[in-house]
Amino acid sequence: MQNASLLRRLGAMLYDGLLVLALMFLGTLPFVALRGGEPVSPGNSGYQLTLLIIAFVFFVGFWAWHGRTLGMQSWGLRIETADGARPSVSQCGMRFFAAMLSGVALGMGFWWQLVDRDGLSWHDRLSGTRLRYYPRQAAS
Repeated sequence: MQNASLLRRLGAMLYDGLLVLALMFLGTLPFVALRGGEPVSPGNSGYQLTLLIIAFVFFVGFWAWHGRTLGMQSWGLRIETADGARPSVSQCGMRFFAAMLSGVALGMGFWWQLVDRDGLSWHDRLSGTRLRYYPRQAAS
């Protein structure tokens, strides 16, 4: 199989971003309820930590348990180690935080795959994982 293209990665990120956003809306409800319906202050560290935990559990949970998120499944992608095995929870955690670093640096960690000799992003390299594309079999 081949490493995933940047376009496939972005497609899966869009799908998963919508799913995580929906979960974050649900995670926001208790904070709004505790304030009597008033909006949550963006500087509320408990709220920010809750949103980070929601994203962390979503991605690391899916990656470690199934090797892919729902968005990645739609795009035929799977996370693997260099030898094709499912990554460990610690590798998935490292990938999550390294992907955040890749995005914070104006997306340079993602764009890096266009010049990397193996087509890997920063978070692929830092976590010892790779995102592989598995084309679907044609129906007979």
